[in-house]
Amino acid sequence: MADKQVSLPAKLINGGIAGLIGVTCVFPIDLAKTRLQNQQNGSRLYSSLSDCLLKTIRSDGYFGMYRGAAVNLTLVTPEKAIKLAANDFFREMLSRDGQKLTLLREMLAGCGAGTCQVIVTTPMEMLKIQLQDAGRIEAQRKLMPQAVNSAPAGTVATEIKRPQTAIQISRELLRSKGIAGLYKGLGATLARDVPFSIIYFPLFANLNKLGQKHPDTKAPFYVSFLSGCVAGSTAAVAVNPCDVIKTRLQSLQRGAHEDTYSGVVDCVRKILRKEGPAAFLKGAYCRALVIAPLFGIAQVIYFLGVGEVILDFLPRGRHD
Repeated sequence: MADKQVSLPAKLINGGIAGLIGVTCVFPIDLAKTRLQNQQNGSRLYSSLSDCLLKTIRSDGYFGMYRGAAVNLTLVTPEKAIKLAANDFFREMLSRDGQKLTLLREMLAGCGAGTCQVIVTTPMEMLKIQLQDAGRIEAQRKLMPQAVNSAPAGTVATEIKRPQTAIQISRELLRSKGIAGLYKGLGATLARDVPFSIIYFPLFANLNKLGQKHPDTKAPFYVSFLSGCVAGSTAAVAVNPCDVIKTRLQSLQRGAHEDTYSGVVDCVRKILRKEGPAAFLKGAYCRALVIAPLFGIAQVIYFLGVGEVILDFLPRGRHD
């Protein structure tokens, strides 16, 4: 990204700080995105982003919008650190004698970054989705009792008597399915994150270069922010169909009259047959609103070099 060499510890710190700030700012929109994507025809509880957030506040209070945020805040540091550091690593590996990367090589670097990050992203998303969507299932029972009562026996998750924590869900998945339980939807996550990175990183790099007055200087921070926002929202909307599939596959609980899926192909087939192609764009604008500032903030932190400043305060030798 920047032309000067940045140490790996600094990259990890930058990615972690950026992730923490970004997630804190946009998590309520991400919660609404998950709930809008998961609701199916015949069990619609929310009509829009604002409707979802208002109903969530009424039923669970302000902090109900941050249900599942602890998982994200815990794992977003390694996730964002891996993504940004891996992209830089692959860009350096693919560059020839410091020459400008071709578009194909930029896309390959993004592909490598997206592949690396799913190690953390898949279990993080798996746990986050259960916590985020639990509120929708509870609200459906309260606000749509007729739909719940008319649903076939065993199709509605009525067994949960109290909210579960991420640790409890993790233990149950590990006990019943092993480590594979935390990596349910891995294929769909790869199908979302790899194309996202292939689109995002080259687009950001080229947009950011437009703000550079000289090839050896950094672009102003506002250019990095806007480039991150534009590249992030573009990539987010482009891969939204994969995000819908991933969200549906990773959801362990179902509301009234909602389908279950055996895999990616089964999920695609049922969505097309029962909800139509437009269903693959559910939550697209929410996802764009989440990703745009998230990656804008990430790039500003990264380009301001916050990690380097922090490391400068440490005694020499600890981070060399």
